[in-house]
Amino acid sequence: MDIKLTEKWDKTFSLAEGVEHYKAVFPNRYGITLAADVYKPKNAEEKLPAIAVCGPFGAVKEQASGLYANIMARRGFFTVAFDPSFTGESGGEPRYMASPDINTEDFQAAVDFLSVQECVDPDRIGIIGICGWGGMAINAAALDTRIKATVASTMYDMARVNAKGYFDAADSEEERFAAKTVLNRQRTADFKNKSYELGGGVVDPLPEDAPFFVKDYYDYYKTPRGYHERSLNSNGGWNKIGCMSFINQPIMRYSNEIRSAVLIVHGENAHSCYFGKDAYADMIKGSKYTDNKELMIIPGAVHTDLYDKTDIIPFGKIEEFFRANLK
Repeated sequence: MDIKLTEKWDKTFSLAEGVEHYKAVFPNRYGITLAADVYKPKNAEEKLPAIAVCGPFGAVKEQASGLYANIMARRGFFTVAFDPSFTGESGGEPRYMASPDINTEDFQAAVDFLSVQECVDPDRIGIIGICGWGGMAINAAALDTRIKATVASTMYDMARVNAKGYFDAADSEEERFAAKTVLNRQRTADFKNKSYELGGGVVDPLPEDAPFFVKDYYDYYKTPRGYHERSLNSNGGWNKIGCMSFINQPIMRYSNEIRSAVLIVHGENAHSCYFGKDAYADMIKGSKYTDNKELMIIPGAVHTDLYDKTDIIPFGKIEEFFRANLK
């Protein structure tokens, strides 16, 4: 797939004062070319600490991840926000697929890229994962010793939700068998049709009786607040079979062996808060490395508040965390 990067500023936010921006590409170890936006503090003379940012799950770098990268660059970090494999401006065929392995590798590929930038100190690299990429970020931190600090914001465990349903309501062999039967029937149909059927993004129009978390997503992805033409959630969604491997491949298995620093940030009223609380509990259970692990709950905040509400996202705390651990 040829990578075509847009030259126009098509973000859902404005470029921060004192920050310069440019486009970049880099490969992952599977040979997929990832597209990225680089944000760099202007007039920086010394080698900088660096942060790679990705997420939410089904979003693009022009949305929340770019906002985080933009703001952290204003605070003095060299940052890169990237589109995961198979999505946005990044390569990978077929489109709109997800993989616990390849998407963890995407974070590691971003660390590769940051490690060789002339203005970056390769010993001071961190990552931020938002929503589904919060779980991926923790998974990457458990594998990549070059990552010195990780922030998981409003995180999902995508393996857990695909295998067990929301709030583990479908956590049985019977429920999983039924789900796998539907997915594999879809595989046969896709093969016959020589194309992949999309699952649909955030529901539109919004039903009056939609659960709050669906309304929460609609308010971000389907309105001028967060809509983007390349965002899966804003448009046609993932392939129906795009996430099926998560059912069979748990992530964060060795999170309690992470020696580097991890900060999990979640909203008190987020439907997804249980993912963050449980990920933190699993990370410190039986661990010898708990002093640099932290769970921060934001009072009253809902899931998408931590996508773009700059008065709610604790950027001061996030900066403090990276300053303390990227040194």
